[in-house]
Amino acid sequence: MDKRLLDILCDPVSKTPVRPLRRDELDALNRAIAEGEVDTVAGQKVAAPLGAGLITTDRKVVYRIEDDIPVMLAEEGIGTLQLTCFPA
Repeated sequence: MDKRLLDILCDPVSKTPVRPLRRDELDALNRAIAEGEVDTVAGQKVAAPLGAGLITTDRKVVYRIEDDIPVMLAEEGIGTLQLTCFPA
């Protein structure tokens, strides 16, 4: 992802900066998605695994990246508190 774009992106609600998900974070999230344990902030089940994502620097919300485009919609965010095995 373009560093200039990453520098201006932030959580649309809290305005917290974001960073790319690490591989271990992405793997843990996708395992939970495969087990049907993940909902968006809006309460919709996340059905498909993420190929890439951004996470707020406070590690509370994940946003997916589709075709190299970050989906920074508040209702599409994935709260990390619901993930029991999310890496520290």
